[in-house]
Amino acid sequence: MLRIIEDDLSHPAMIALIRAHRANLKALAPQSPPQSHHALTLDGLRAPDVTLWGAWDGEVLAGCVALKTLDASHGEIKSMRTANSHLRRGVATQLLAHVGDEARHRGYRRLSLETGSQPGFAPARAFYERHGFRPCSPFGNYVDDPNSVYMTRAIEPALHRNLAQNP
Repeated sequence: MLRIIEDDLSHPAMIALIRAHRANLKALAPQSPPQSHHALTLDGLRAPDVTLWGAWDGEVLAGCVALKTLDASHGEIKSMRTANSHLRRGVATQLLAHVGDEARHRGYRRLSLETGSQPGFAPARAFYERHGFRPCSPFGNYVDDPNSVYMTRAIEPALHRNLAQNP
């Protein structure tokens, strides 16, 4: 069982995972211009409108995810990453469920994300589609960009969700 806990970017393992995440994204889209790279830097992840969580398997960091507040009803998933040692073990699904629960708790009505349009990002797009995300127009400060795919999912209010699960 993973422990998902809020992170302040002080642990060396988290810093290394974020750096590896950014390097991997650049490798997947080497021809994309700098303005098409939207992964947050370490400083960006420390911004007051961003919350970062780490998924820990004992003493090993298995993955991370961040949630950026866009407005009172809309959040954006940032920096979703599974450590290579934990790929295909359900880490991303657990992190996404955690972010969804937090978005619901915050009263968000929508959760969105931006990912790459290149073939290397196809697994990420398919993962998000399996979890109810659908393509959408650019949101927040994003603009139309052939290197980006924008996706969104409505968030059910907590009460409605509980009633639906427990009639």
